[in-house]
Amino acid sequence: MLHGPQRGIFDLDFQIPSACADRLAAGHADIGIVPAFELTRQDLEILPGAGIACRGAVRSILLVSARPAAKIRTLAADSSSRTSVQLARLVLDRRYGAVPEITAQPPDLDRMLRSADAAMIIGDPALRIDPARLPYHVYDLGAEWMELTGLPMVFAVWAGRRGVVTPEISAAFRASLGYGLERIDEIVALESARREFAPELVREYLTRHIVHELGEREYAGMERFLAWARMAQGVGTGLAG
Repeated sequence: MLHGPQRGIFDLDFQIPSACADRLAAGHADIGIVPAFELTRQDLEILPGAGIACRGAVRSILLVSARPAAKIRTLAADSSSRTSVQLARLVLDRRYGAVPEITAQPPDLDRMLRSADAAMIIGDPALRIDPARLPYHVYDLGAEWMELTGLPMVFAVWAGRRGVVTPEISAAFRASLGYGLERIDEIVALESARREFAPELVREYLTRHIVHELGEREYAGMERFLAWARMAQGVGTGLAG
């Protein structure tokens, strides 16, 4: 949407997904990439076919623990991802029978583990960690979800306020996604330099770990996640979107 045929169609503002959700809720934006968990809180329409998902290990959402998962009683979490926090709750409860107290902390692994049994690190800070070198138990929450459900995990979707999304807008988003996927080499080169990552890591992350095109199985995984999240909140299980 910055460089392709869709350039100039939309007025763009760049925020993390949780901030996008807040702007939608406040009426300051029409469409945003929002945490999947937000669909339990807002009545939004999903733009089909595009989002952020994984079909196994996601690599950028790690739960690092000083003790086995079943014995985790306290968890320090980077709260910038609402979906990841809820995913950690569900995996620990349904897969390991652990229901820890969760506190929000900045993503500093050593400091987090000084105050809690486990730490959840997401995004770039997680990608800067080599799990094989850590003297802790490390759980990739994408892989954990797949083991638990047999379904992909959807972390974020493009969604808009009711009445905003049209077939033409949805088509523009899918076309923009296609434009980006065709230029993955350019994106790898740009982002690896800008974020100071090895190009090989960025390529593997964007092409192996992250799924950008959402299909039936991704939406089935999202429905499972939302249903369980709503159960955990004690509310209804209807799916928005």
